[in-house]
Amino acid sequence: MNARVLDGEIINTRLDDVRAFEGVRTRRILAFVLDYLIVGLLSIPVAILVFFLGLLTLGLGWMLFGVLVPAVAILYIWNTLSSADQATTGMKMMGIRLDRLDGTRIDGLTAVVHSVLFWAGNVILSPLVLLVTLFSDRKRTLHDLLLGTVVSRTGR
Repeated sequence: MNARVLDGEIINTRLDDVRAFEGVRTRRILAFVLDYLIVGLLSIPVAILVFFLGLLTLGLGWMLFGVLVPAVAILYIWNTLSSADQATTGMKMMGIRLDRLDGTRIDGLTAVVHSVLFWAGNVILSPLVLLVTLFSDRKRTLHDLLLGTVVSRTGR
């Protein structure tokens, strides 16, 4: 057993330590802004490729513009959240990571479903998705509760 005692409390994993969740909500919002700036920048070279593909296919390739940003975002999320760091570039910059409550690593499919549920929640509830963090344990959002994940600080 890997338990340690902190202020009289027995802590089995780093997710049991309440300090791992201090400031997570604010850091998560800032990481979101940074990540979608990055997705926007990554979309520029892909858009140029789609433009030339459209020229080569006499305009048929330009239909890809409709799915360009979501496709880039999904590939970005898949590659970053399922990496060893379990964090996107924005999350790394803010010092947070996505963890599963059962202790296993985040796989690519879970990362993409997490992101899709976030966007679906935003479409239905607008920014009210963040209200759940005020009442849930460990400042978890609705899509975190559904998937059994939690966002925590990396340095704690």
